Amino acid sequence: MVLLCSVVFFQTSANEKKRNFTETVEAHVMLGVDPRRGDQMVRGAITLPHGTGKTVRVAVFAEGPAAEEARAAGADVVGGDELIEEIRKGGGKLSFDKCIATPMFMPRLSKVARILGPRGLMPNPKLGSVTNDVSGAVKAAKSGRVDFKIDKTAIVHVGLGKINFSEESLRENIGAFVNALLLAKPVGLKKTSKYVGYVKKFTLSSTMGPGFPVTIPSLSAAADDYSKAHVS
Repeated sequence: MVLLCSVVFFQTSANEKKRNFTETVEAHVMLGVDPRRGDQMVRGAITLPHGTGKTVRVAVFAEGPAAEEARAAGADVVGGDELIEEIRKGGGKLSFDKCIATPMFMPRLSKVARILGPRGLMPNPKLGSVTNDVSGAVKAAKSGRVDFKIDKTAIVHVGLGKINFSEESLRENIGAFVNALLLAKPVGLKKTSKYVGYVKKFTLSSTMGPGFPVTIPSLSAAADDYSKAHVS
């Protein structure tokens, strides 16, 4: 794993001077599940130990004390019905990267579900983005919380840091993600080994760079190291 992270960093940093941004280290994971089956849906969330390297803009749907709590925690956009209406009339233009809502707002968000849903922004109680603890949710989103979900082809795409992160930081972030991916394994597959039959292919790449396959033993070592250090 460390060697593969080095390769990704070397390949991308060689061309970085030609670009006006720092590329993201991305993981693309092909899973042995059927996304058409509800019992094989794979989705989850993890707060990366070293963050994503991105400035995350957070919107919170809340009113009263919860709205004030969200602002105090650093939310970029806070509002209620007026925010929903602004999104509905905005022609698809959004000024935020993540959404959080108090439970009372979920029925109202149906008005903009067709806008938020396809972009992966619809708040979800299973992912902790529908909560009365808006302060904790905002801080988690700002500090590197990553949500992931399989697409129609049973592949998970997720950003796990920047190419200028240290090898150790990238390895820890990858280990945290793999650990979360294992926790999200469908119940019907849990009788098999941890990875066989579940993780078919794991590839690392940069935003504009080539992909490099990662072996299961490397993934297992990174996930085990993360668990020992961070999971009680």
